[in-house]
Amino acid sequence: MSEETSLSAVELAAELTVAWLANNNTRASTDEAVAFLTAMHKTVGGLTAPAATEAEPAAASEYTPAVTARKSLASKEHIVSMIDGRPYRTLTRHLGTHGLTPAEYRSRYNLPATYPMTAPAYSEQRREMAKRIGLGRKPGQKVQSKPVPKAAPKPRKAAKAKGKPEAAVG
Repeated sequence: MSEETSLSAVELAAELTVAWLANNNTRASTDEAVAFLTAMHKTVGGLTAPAATEAEPAAASEYTPAVTARKSLASKEHIVSMIDGRPYRTLTRHLGTHGLTPAEYRSRYNLPATYPMTAPAYSEQRREMAKRIGLGRKPGQKVQSKPVPKAAPKPRKAAKAKGKPEAAVG
């Protein structure tokens, strides 16, 4: 640290201490004023020191996944979040609540770019629904729905016996 920087740190700490003592609500003894000045000098000196603390946040950015990547994709019905270990049909809204984009999520947990954000069964369900209502077709094309299988004909009631006369209705 250069001498000019340490002088400005001392001057700044002194100015902060004077401002604190000038407050009418501050009732401090001499020992408390000296302790405050020392604390201010230490704090201001820490702010002007080279950024040695920048390595600490890098170590804190290491995130431990709640489950493995293989386990998160084990079911076709849901994807298990690596943040909290809970199953979701789609991760995009869940990631948004944690302030992440899918790309940030993948980079945080070292996942490939092909890692899905939607469960396969849910994707298939949405795909079928979109086809059913006609999305993805060119203008003028008819919606091709799956032919509905005809129900098997119901068996007829047994024929009435020929030898018995019907009761007269009347």
